[in-house]
Amino acid sequence: MAGLTEMLPEGAPPPALPSISLWAYPAWSAAFVSYVMQQAGVPGYVFPPSAAHAFYIDALIAASAGNPEGAAFRPHDPAEYAPVPGDLICADRSRSPLYHWQERAMEPGQFRPMHCDVVVATGGQLVQAIGGNVLDAVVLRRFPADRAGRALPPPVDKAPFFVVFENRMDLTR
Repeated sequence: MAGLTEMLPEGAPPPALPSISLWAYPAWSAAFVSYVMQQAGVPGYVFPPSAAHAFYIDALIAASAGNPEGAAFRPHDPAEYAPVPGDLICADRSRSPLYHWQERAMEPGQFRPMHCDVVVATGGQLVQAIGGNVLDAVVLRRFPADRAGRALPPPVDKAPFFVVFENRMDLTR
């Protein structure tokens, strides 16, 4: 019996195989951020890996509420905090988006389409961050910032930032 590729006309590309990979699904950015945190040595009990941003965001908010001074990640209003490398900057992509992290604290456990990027550089009135599943790729994005380094609100047709998580971990000790 001839194989499938042997029955194709000469020069025709092989048929697409059914996907068995997590990466084939449209939403993989939360898995990417979770992987980055794991590779950076952040324990799962500090940053619980998730396939949805909403669920690790809930865990980070709850940990900060339970221990504000000792939390590894502290939530901040993007208008009041200038992110630095290692922080997370997050936006709510839902039809009725959140504009402040405290709004999210009032609805824990509910799914929302969100997106977070890992801040990798700041300065020059830019916040530079890497995120996954941006046009189905891992990309460096540059967000405009004010003179103090705080990310400016995105244009009205883009998802608003509602939280910056200050990374307070020191993994060099």
